[in-house]
Amino acid sequence: MSQITDSNYWEQRYQEKSDKWDIGQAGPPFINLLESSVLTLGKVAVIGCGRGHDALLFAKYGFDVTGFDFSPSAIADAKSLTDSMGLTAKFLRRDIFDLDREFLGAFDYVVEHTCFCAIAPSQREDYVKLVHSILKPQGELIALFWAHNRIGGPPFGSNLEEIDKLFSPRFNTSVISPAINSIESRQGEEYLARFQRLIRNDKK
Repeated sequence: MSQITDSNYWEQRYQEKSDKWDIGQAGPPFINLLESSVLTLGKVAVIGCGRGHDALLFAKYGFDVTGFDFSPSAIADAKSLTDSMGLTAKFLRRDIFDLDREFLGAFDYVVEHTCFCAIAPSQREDYVKLVHSILKPQGELIALFWAHNRIGGPPFGSNLEEIDKLFSPRFNTSVISPAINSIESRQGEEYLARFQRLIRNDKK
């Protein structure tokens, strides 16, 4: 379990091309969300951004996007993809659990896709605190949760009850519903959520 908290573990997965969570495109439910034009433009953090597919989708729609990942190879690939697509986005190598030191209250949106399921379940409460801390007041988490029930991981499983228990002390649930256009291998296991940040003491 401890190896997944080490950046070398994730770097090796990218170098060996064993990063099977990378679907080679942005999450289809995000495309539907952005095409509906329900979001006001603003600053977006994509945490655990990998090769940047989701980040670049939001950049394409005019958002000011910064992607963060543990892996140097993932960040390099994201920057290369940005250039090839002619888009503008920033990609920084960071441990997401340190982002509050540098980006406290900095973002209008945080985008989640296969980061929550990649970290150790014991870190999930810290993850929620981190997301809350880097959002502006009334900021919003936009999440595509991969909530399967298989043993082991990563990706580690979860369910709606756990997600609600973790996030409800710090967020209002605007929307959480089954994703209707997931990729085939994740159909029936993904939920699209929009959680609005509650104003409270981040240290509690």
